[in-house]
Amino acid sequence: MATIIHIETSTDICSVALSQDGLCLFSKEDREGPNHARVLAPMVEEALGLADSRGLTLDAVAVSAGPGSYTGLRIGVSTAKGLCYGRNLRLVGVKTLELLCVPVLLEHEEIPVDSLLCPMLDARRMEVYTALYDRSLHMVGEVAPLVVEEDSFRETLEQRPVVFFGNGAAKCKNVIRHEKAIFIDHIEPLARYMLPLADKAMAQGDTEDVAYFEPFYLKAFIAGTSKKLF
Repeated sequence: MATIIHIETSTDICSVALSQDGLCLFSKEDREGPNHARVLAPMVEEALGLADSRGLTLDAVAVSAGPGSYTGLRIGVSTAKGLCYGRNLRLVGVKTLELLCVPVLLEHEEIPVDSLLCPMLDARRMEVYTALYDRSLHMVGEVAPLVVEEDSFRETLEQRPVVFFGNGAAKCKNVIRHEKAIFIDHIEPLARYMLPLADKAMAQGDTEDVAYFEPFYLKAFIAGTSKKLF
């Protein structure tokens, strides 16, 4: 286990957390954004102050690795790299869509055992960044930009339930209409949900090269292929 500062900036919400051995010691969120350029540094300083006041030795910085907001990701990664260089810390990249699955798994035991998880990040119009995961967070198909249409997930939904969530899922409720489609509201990628993913990465030695790490922006969209993605 390790002591880690967590930085999440992939959406309009900016959040920071501090954890030690899997326990959350500090968590703060700003929902008035996007204000990342203004609020992230003070939030990080507050987390660092707590760690220093308790004599904790930091091991790593975990940061949202995308997809998501280009500007938000850039600010978050730049801040994380600065911390890593300044304090000689390791860097952990946390995939945003995988992060979105954590609160669903932790707080929604009512979802069917055989369901697939479909996190969605809002992009523009009817476009989302999305992927499919099983309940063990094994990816079923690659992360993809998707123009959501009525039949986008029909083949998968004919086989098993799919749980849709994230800020991109809300605009799909009136489009994806199937008896096995389940929508969960108010699921957000927050720094405090990074803990299990970051701890697992550290335990496995899955850290990034600080000099060369770049977030996964996934900016390009391919129109007219949504029916075949899932």
